[in-house]
Amino acid sequence: PMTIIDAQVHVWKADTPERPHVKKDASKPHRQNPLTHEMLLEEMRAAGVDRVILVPPSWDGYRNDYALEAAQKQPDRFAVMGKVPLNDPASRDKLAGWLKQPGMLGFRISFRHSGTHSWLDDRTAEWFWTDCERDDIPVMIFAPFAVAKIGQIAERHPKLRVIVDHMALNVQWKGKDLGPGVDLLLKFARFDNLGVKLSCLPCYVDEPYPYPTLHPQIRRVVEAFGARRLFWGTDLSQSPCTYRQNVTLFTEALDFLSGSDKEWIMGKALDRKSTRLNSSH
Repeated sequence: PMTIIDAQVHVWKADTPERPHVKKDASKPHRQNPLTHEMLLEEMRAAGVDRVILVPPSWDGYRNDYALEAAQKQPDRFAVMGKVPLNDPASRDKLAGWLKQPGMLGFRISFRHSGTHSWLDDRTAEWFWTDCERDDIPVMIFAPFAVAKIGQIAERHPKLRVIVDHMALNVQWKGKDLGPGVDLLLKFARFDNLGVKLSCLPCYVDEPYPYPTLHPQIRRVVEAFGARRLFWGTDLSQSPCTYRQNVTLFTEALDFLSGSDKEWIMGKALDRKSTRLNSSH
């Protein structure tokens, strides 16, 4: 049986005075009740998911400790893509030891919230791409309002391992034609150092499982990038369908995927690329 690795799930604890959630700029949990790593393990077992990449959520600010705790308790189940504030000079000093943290694989950086958008234009983030390229630290990027910038980053830094979140889509596409968004993403296929997370996709259509309008768009991405640069994921806490349906959307509903394609997309690519994402695809 294929190994199934989910490229993105948030886990978090309850909002308490000792661990308060960030309450600004739409940083609020996807669910009313926390999704703990213990709860996630149960959902993984029921859905047939072997491993998960944990992404600390926005409402936890820049804390990575709970995700790392989960990875250290269950190293065969969890690993982490963490985050730092790019506008804090102290963040630069953390890169040298970043991958020495048990369970840490790299970074997931979001430019979704106000105050972070400008970092892609005013060179606030430029040191980060340069240093991650030098230190060979992979970076997942979510820039829903500046997708073209991701391609520019990959082009300027050809040895930086770049992963585009959520097939370059966001909730503003919900119920709309996804074609123009995918058109932009396909322009990035020429960059050998860039891969794509096929994650959160059911959130972007206004129809029930198995989400038929997603199928042709996913096929375009598979044909452009090849299965070895694509990483299945769910963003489970905001998914409109069950965890198992997130799995079977790819393993059963997409009839254009070969058996080999499914193996790569559902886990083999992420397992390999977490170690190396480069021109050898």
